[in-house]
Amino acid sequence: MNQSRFNANILDNDPQRRARILPILEAALDAVDPAEAMLGVVRRQGDVLRVREFSYDLNDYRSIYVVGFGKAATPMASAVRVLLGNRLSGGVLATKYGHGPTHPDDLQPIDLLQAGHPVPDEAGLDAARQIVDVLRKAGAQDLIFCLVSGGGSALLTLPAEGISLADLQATTQALLGCGATIHEINAVRKHLSQVKGGQLARLAAPATLVSLLVSDVVGSSLDVIASGPTVPDGSTWADAWAVINSYDIEEVLPEAVRSRLQAGLNGMLEDTPKAGDSVFARCQTVIIADNAIAAGAAAEKATESGFNAAVLSTFVEGEAKEVAKIAVALGREVIAHGRPLPAPACLIFGGETTVTIRGGGKGGRNQELALAASLFLNPLPERERLVLVSLASDGTDGPTDSAGGIADGRTVERGQRLGLSAADHLANNDSYPYLQEVGDLLLTGPTRTNVNDLIFVFVFE
Repeated sequence: MNQSRFNANILDNDPQRRARILPILEAALDAVDPAEAMLGVVRRQGDVLRVREFSYDLNDYRSIYVVGFGKAATPMASAVRVLLGNRLSGGVLATKYGHGPTHPDDLQPIDLLQAGHPVPDEAGLDAARQIVDVLRKAGAQDLIFCLVSGGGSALLTLPAEGISLADLQATTQALLGCGATIHEINAVRKHLSQVKGGQLARLAAPATLVSLLVSDVVGSSLDVIASGPTVPDGSTWADAWAVINSYDIEEVLPEAVRSRLQAGLNGMLEDTPKAGDSVFARCQTVIIADNAIAAGAAAEKATESGFNAAVLSTFVEGEAKEVAKIAVALGREVIAHGRPLPAPACLIFGGETTVTIRGGGKGGRNQELALAASLFLNPLPERERLVLVSLASDGTDGPTDSAGGIADGRTVERGQRLGLSAADHLANNDSYPYLQEVGDLLLTGPTRTNVNDLIFVFVFE
């Protein structure tokens, strides 16, 4: 790219390192561009559309619709629109506020709605109803493309009978605040919904349904990505209730939510559709981009840039502060023993950490991880050789406009010169203002993709 998508002031204190680090981050994001990924998986030859090993003769279908939900919905739909041209009959998309195209008419005849994330709102409810209307009118002679990406769980919101939007909002807030993983959060969401956990496929049947996914889930479990609306659900009522018990949040949940989960647990409600259900007979599901692709592209670029590079894991989970401690420790291992790679090194991790909120500050998991890392770096004699980057691939880390943060051996010191305490800000979950003041806040704007987070440990000679 000719111009970096990252904010101009990042790594102002060290332009040489900036010139080496930012192209690696750019390469990771470029590799999971949703439109490019879509065109790499879906190809048209005349009137035949090929999606991996499956072929679809467009002449066999009366109408072709597109529905989609998630932060990458807009570029994914743009690519499908290019492929289908005038064969496209219409559709509905739901994306996060600020993630739409510059010119909404570019998506016609697909309607675009923008809604709230990570906590669902009325706009998301309206979008879900319109998507369901499209699916219900489709029949056996119709083809539906379902475009799924990160954020889809919140953006596709249609509560089960007896559950209100306010109930879902309160439950989502409780799950986000207690440190539950995305697998756990979605196990609960699926059992409070009319569309999650395979239930969207039930609504689409008997139409042919092709689901194309940009994965934001550690391990890319199909039934967890956006709460698995078009695939068999591997979670049960018992799993959903176990999450509530594990984090001891029963008392803060709305009564309607507790009652529904208990009714399901006691066999009084049907569970979500499982493997072998006939609703999936005409469904194909393909992941077009994920964290492993982004991490691999970053490693390739780092190698080109003169680093010894390796992807150590794309399954990182856990409390952000604890992951920061381990990441710094691995950087020290490179310096002390040349393991797992000698310096100059770029160690890459992918996944999604969590934050247990105990303060009232502003931030996100990547910002918290970077700020925590700065405190682990600060007392080290080798601190000048280490730089840690924690990046949200969607460009929006938590409820902020930040993509994450950078920490080096002077992050704490820069704050002290401004009268700021990194430790106090971390204790208050207040990483955003601290990193902003010291110039270590990553900003990209919405990247319109979402494949979890990437953590980089750079070790310089």
